[in-house]
Amino acid sequence: MEDMFQVKPGETVAITADLTSDRTIVDALASASSAAGGIPMVILVPRAEKESQAGMQYWPSEALTATLCKADVWIEANSMVLLYSDIWEIAMRDNKKLRYLIIGNSSIDSLDRIFTGFDIQSLKQLLNKTRDKVLACKTVRITSKNGTDVSYDIDLNYAFDIDDGDYSQPKFGTAPGFVNIVPKIASMNGNIVFDFLQNGEKGSQLEFIMKNSEIIDVKGEKEASEKFKAYLASFNDPNMYKISHNMLGLNPKVTALSGDVAEDERIWGGVDFGFGHTSPMDMPPLGQVAKSHFDGVVTNASVYLDAIQIFDNGVVCHPDLKPFTLNLLNN
Repeated sequence: MEDMFQVKPGETVAITADLTSDRTIVDALASASSAAGGIPMVILVPRAEKESQAGMQYWPSEALTATLCKADVWIEANSMVLLYSDIWEIAMRDNKKLRYLIIGNSSIDSLDRIFTGFDIQSLKQLLNKTRDKVLACKTVRITSKNGTDVSYDIDLNYAFDIDDGDYSQPKFGTAPGFVNIVPKIASMNGNIVFDFLQNGEKGSQLEFIMKNSEIIDVKGEKEASEKFKAYLASFNDPNMYKISHNMLGLNPKVTALSGDVAEDERIWGGVDFGFGHTSPMDMPPLGQVAKSHFDGVVTNASVYLDAIQIFDNGVVCHPDLKPFTLNLLNN
């Protein structure tokens, strides 16, 4: 609260959680906010059955939206997240001072790995340098030894975000350690084999066949693939099959999968693919409206920007980037 958010005396710090969230974490955040001079406000809501817009019926949306439109800081610790719901979209659009961070249902151990033990300025330099290289390319290709081979084109009108642990200014903040890219519409083709897939069967490796940025088939062990197909179909929303974003993972403390998506999508040398809802902030002017959003992770990726390789089987290999990794990985 002091180093990353730089909470100032008198600022309102809203911490949203649901009835299954870890109250130890929620209470610690509130206490730290108070110690920094802020005024904490803990808001407990029912746990929704589904996340994002699909969970709207479970939340006191009008009252919650009005409150968040007045807060200075909002930390979301809901186990079923408000992210990308109308509540979130309105608060982020209308509250120009809001510093938002989502931690979801992360454990204390996971939060310790994600947020501590590295130099913020070194991470900032690495992420900015990597983003510069992405902005200079036309096509991104990602492969891995698990069988992934997928590519997409860049659209410079869309978002190219980083999070480095600095939440002191108004922003849509997530845990530090990534470069986020919103691919050009209808440009992604190939196959993605996930080492971790949110809402997928644990221990089952599923493969998405991508055509023109849409999932056209889910392959893998029969029961697991059929369950995931049923999960997608349950939304009755064609946009749930569409790519939303791709993240290049560069958190130096996240080196193995934990099963916590907020941590795993930042795994060093891996990549995350998000599907479904995309905010108008990231894909102007209208975004990609969908009922929910989910993510999957590929570890130990090889990443090519046009013909230039920047990751090699999970290792940052480009000579312009390698020097920035030394301080991060040797701590």
